[in-house]
Amino acid sequence: MNFQHISITLWDWAKKYPNYFYIFKWLFFSSIIGVVVGTSSALFLFTLDWVTHLRENNIWLIAFLPIGGLLIGCLYFYLGQDVEKGSKILFEVFGKDPKVIPVKMAPFIFFGTLTTHLLGGSAGREGTALQMAGALCDQLSAPFRLTLNDRKILMIAAIAAGFGSVFGTPLAGAVFAMEVVVIGKFQYKAIFPAFFASLFADTVTDLWQIHHTQYLINIIPVFSVNTLVLTIIAGIACGICAWVFCKFIHLIEELFKSIIKFPPFRPLVGGVIVVVAILCVGKDYIGLGIPFIVESFDQSAPFYTFCLKMVFTVITLGSGFKGGEVTPLFFIGATLGSTLACFIHLPTALLAGIGFVAVFAGATKTPLACIILSIELFGLQSASFMAVACLVSYIFSGRDSIYHKSKKHKLLIKF
Repeated sequence: MNFQHISITLWDWAKKYPNYFYIFKWLFFSSIIGVVVGTSSALFLFTLDWVTHLRENNIWLIAFLPIGGLLIGCLYFYLGQDVEKGSKILFEVFGKDPKVIPVKMAPFIFFGTLTTHLLGGSAGREGTALQMAGALCDQLSAPFRLTLNDRKILMIAAIAAGFGSVFGTPLAGAVFAMEVVVIGKFQYKAIFPAFFASLFADTVTDLWQIHHTQYLINIIPVFSVNTLVLTIIAGIACGICAWVFCKFIHLIEELFKSIIKFPPFRPLVGGVIVVVAILCVGKDYIGLGIPFIVESFDQSAPFYTFCLKMVFTVITLGSGFKGGEVTPLFFIGATLGSTLACFIHLPTALLAGIGFVAVFAGATKTPLACIILSIELFGLQSASFMAVACLVSYIFSGRDSIYHKSKKHKLLIKF
């Protein structure tokens, strides 16, 4: 039996049993995505943890943040202008006649993010995981001759795998990918590959013995009219915070572009500003800030904490440093929530958890993913509070998101 006969037989079988062929095909691709993305996320998380400890033990490295910014700027200006837009390139796959994402996006964002964290920038990690996943997995489209629709599903599965593996939340990763790629249009055809790719990637990351931070909400009040009203108030505050963050980061990015015409100088200047800010207020607001997030579940944070983290993050990322926005949003939301405990009579840990997911929901316009995220992180008992806060934050966070500007999408809910 020759290969031509085998291909004809498979094609006849696919036409006769399309549902079985769909399952077989996407289990095959999901397994490849899971191994590739899970391994790359594990390498990234391990290396990120290493450079974070290196910076904490050698605090003098922060002085070289402007030089690191210049290095990142030159790298992208001279060698990577076609991947400079970052995560936005992933969404271009959902346009007309998209180009294959250059594979160099993966090592470029990997190097750029590690440099940012090593030298004291305030950034996250999800943007890196998504870009690495998208760039690596899109290389499958050419050898397997995927159609445009299949490429879209492949990209959703890759985004799901990147998000699910880097945070240890595979279910939220799958829903996040389907919500975020085209806001307002849920990609139902991608549900199967997105869930399995995310689950496989998270499993592979766990096999590499990468551990994720655990958060505990130990006191959950009875869900009543009173607690519902208080949760809505907290959700409104989170939505306003998300709106400010989105407006602020887009404004800073445009400001740097309009004032500084030579792109490599933008992160250089941004690095100088961040170093001066560190000298003024300390180093608590650089990097991921995981210790602050964990602490906010135990005690109320000072009212200025989330504001300073926002300033550090928008200057770092808006000037051209590399990384993600999500973990800083977790920091901002959790500290905002714990601050609200001084005014809203709900447990501190519950309000920190509400802020954790609700600010993220408003800033990314992915409320369903954030509700599932809260269940995976905090358990089912607090789900009612989290769902109300995420939906309210989504409504009050305006039309912009960290990935899209308002002219490019519409809200799911119209008034």
